Amino acid sequence: MGKGMSDNIIISVKGISKSFGGLKALMDVSFDVRAGEIYGIIGPNGSGKTTLINCITGFIKPNAGHVSFKGHDITNLPPHKIAHMGIARTFQIMRPYYSLPAFKNLIVPLWSPRARKAGGWRGGGKHGDRDTVAVDILEEIGFERDSRVPYKLASTLPTGYQKRLELARCIALRPEIIFCDEVFSGLSMSEIASMLPLIEKLKMDGITLIMVEHRLRELFRVADRVMALNFGEKIAEGNYSEVIEDKRVKEAYLGSEEV
Repeated sequence: MGKGMSDNIIISVKGISKSFGGLKALMDVSFDVRAGEIYGIIGPNGSGKTTLINCITGFIKPNAGHVSFKGHDITNLPPHKIAHMGIARTFQIMRPYYSLPAFKNLIVPLWSPRARKAGGWRGGGKHGDRDTVAVDILEEIGFERDSRVPYKLASTLPTGYQKRLELARCIALRPEIIFCDEVFSGLSMSEIASMLPLIEKLKMDGITLIMVEHRLRELFRVADRVMALNFGEKIAEGNYSEVIEDKRVKEAYLGSEEV
């Protein structure tokens, strides 16, 4: 646990199970995340990582178990209500408004009840123009303000910029938690290297990050703790050295990824 990190539990997942027909995607998964923590979720393909995020963020309903956010049960709330409470997420398959310029993708979250209640953004005045605030946020996450990139259609952006745009839309919501689903996937090593300081900055800004990742080396550079899933079950939890040396984790990754 990082020095000075809060011991307050911000999100608690207890006994989440989910089946699709005869397939058990999640089986009695439980974990807690502390405010201000970077918490990693790892596991081979098909281990239930994205299904778990979908259950927590309201996109699918679990068959059993419950999720609480700051002590409030959010298990059966729809995604928009969970988002308005302060829980944002990215998607493994990116979902920008492709026909809009990059900065216009942020207008929807900036006009959300949560963002409007918060009153502006630190990059712009309380009653400032939301287009300007949108460009401010994009600049903070690596878009060159004086270039044409923030004004290009989202459909024309390279993968690295689209990944940043996903994060920017989350940030515009003024969240307390961001779930990052494979945020490093599809990026070059140089793009990942430039993304890592952004992840660390979000933590410094007080945002709790829960990261699903296949890029283990990069995840372990920023994560405070990690949970491993395999075939829908939690098999390990702890810091980098504890998880990476766990026999069950090694067996789960044998032949699929060098760890």
